[in-house]
Amino acid sequence: MKNKKIIVRDIGVSSFSDAWKYQEDIFKKIIDLKIQNRSNLNKIETKNFLIVTEHSPVYTIGKSGDISNLLLNHDELKKRGIDFYKINRGGDITYHGPGQIMGYPIIDLDNFFTDINLYLRKLEEVIINTLKSYELNGFTIKGETGVWVKDHNGLSKKICAFGIRASRWVTMHGFCFNINPELNYFKNIIPCGIKDKGVTSVSELKNNIIKINEIKEVLYKNFAQSFEAELVYEN
Repeated sequence: MKNKKIIVRDIGVSSFSDAWKYQEDIFKKIIDLKIQNRSNLNKIETKNFLIVTEHSPVYTIGKSGDISNLLLNHDELKKRGIDFYKINRGGDITYHGPGQIMGYPIIDLDNFFTDINLYLRKLEEVIINTLKSYELNGFTIKGETGVWVKDHNGLSKKICAFGIRASRWVTMHGFCFNINPELNYFKNIIPCGIKDKGVTSVSELKNNIIKINEIKEVLYKNFAQSFEAELVYEN
């Protein structure tokens, strides 16, 4: 049975390690259910989730990332109070911290469409449509995953990074949307391993502090629309 409902859980500010474990627990339960019922998948109903959080400062690097894109050593990270994790998603290195919307969709794509490329394009669409509500033109770049915008000087800068993992059509990890983070943290890395383009945020482009809870509501609406889903909000 296809379940088009997505449960939204906003877990507030969390450490990356706590949020990772939280994701893994949900992810494993869905995978286990599908394995146990592999011969009767059309008779079971799997749940879908969108976990939303803000992290304490942390750098994460995907399984195919290049560690040389981290420009600080262990002692420098410790001195600055920044965590670092090598994790099981795709993509290179990025920063997560206060002022970002971390979106972790744990979705059984058997409920929607079994196409990872389309899934990533849908996530990009959600961000692009959310930016439109703030009169910002987001776009994609061929060969790169993520959403970009032009800054005040006409330079292309990334505003939302993506990195996912999928198994048996169940997804985890997700997107990192820059609303009003401290952008100086990005100077300690080569974001996503891309040397010739920078990073920006909604607040920097609008020259104004944007309330995260306000933009979340716009994002939720666009998420439901792009995935043709019903969102159910849980604490």
